[in-house]
Amino acid sequence: MKAVLMTAVGEASVLSYQDIKEPQISEASQIKVKVQAAGVNPVDTKVRRHGVFYDQPLPAVLGCDGAGIIVETGSAVSHFKIGDQVWFCNGGLGREQGNYAEYTVLDERWVGFSPKTFSVIEAASAPLVLITAWGALFNRGGLQAGQTVLIHGGAGGVGHVAIQLAKLKGARVITTVSSEQKATFVKSLGADEAVIYNQEGFADEVNQLTAGKGADLVFDTVGAEVFKESIAVTAHFGRLITLLDPGELNLSEARMRNLLIGFELMLTPMLRDLPEARDKHVEILNQCAEWADKGLLRVHVSKLLPLTEAAFAHQLIEEGHTSGKIVLSV
Repeated sequence: MKAVLMTAVGEASVLSYQDIKEPQISEASQIKVKVQAAGVNPVDTKVRRHGVFYDQPLPAVLGCDGAGIIVETGSAVSHFKIGDQVWFCNGGLGREQGNYAEYTVLDERWVGFSPKTFSVIEAASAPLVLITAWGALFNRGGLQAGQTVLIHGGAGGVGHVAIQLAKLKGARVITTVSSEQKATFVKSLGADEAVIYNQEGFADEVNQLTAGKGADLVFDTVGAEVFKESIAVTAHFGRLITLLDPGELNLSEARMRNLLIGFELMLTPMLRDLPEARDKHVEILNQCAEWADKGLLRVHVSKLLPLTEAAFAHQLIEEGHTSGKIVLSV
């Protein structure tokens, strides 16, 4: 089968489109999926640049997100049948095969039925960002109806679905973006206010929008500098959740505000082999599929590329200006 291999650690040029052996079912609970599309996420570029998570030799097939059609089932598979359209977040971290490939094999436990209203391209774009946003907002952030949440990078992959999930919860959503065009985009998703950040930062405007109280929950999808400035816009006794390492910080103001600071890494259940936690991930996908089919949740695919252009997709991700998601058509 055709696949894109990470042949070494380095720039996007280490990705190579090649023929490799087609995977086969080896356990009774597994399914074989013809991958029709694979989502591209920042973690893919980080693995390529810094190395896989496991002590395994290269080459490796990257890509955590996938969607496609089941073409074979193991003897113990009970929830799915040949022909079912499914979406999933599995592999791509250096141990199990990722989804930059024509076929993949995985346990039925880690798969959900794709939303009926989503194209296979949209389905492939969504699992990782939906699980991440859900975990940050609800599991770590404890977001409740009527609260105010500040979502940084609202036009990005995680941010644009986080806005919608927060609105479904009944929260007031403030989000930061980098341009007027992105401000229009996030408001179309339901954001109540969009703050265009610049060299002066965002704190003054956010505090003005919250009458000086700050947001009950701040969700940082950007990084250290944004995390640092976010302390001053998190309400007293509020929560500040980040996807990234904030580095060394002076946390005296966070302590004075009695903040709860948390981290969201949705890869942990895969990396640490925590099956119960992975079950929760599939529950999230099932709920999101239900909302999508009711017209309450959508994903924005800004660019669709063929699998042969995986390296270009990585370059676009690393430039950092992408709205929504990039997807590879397999």
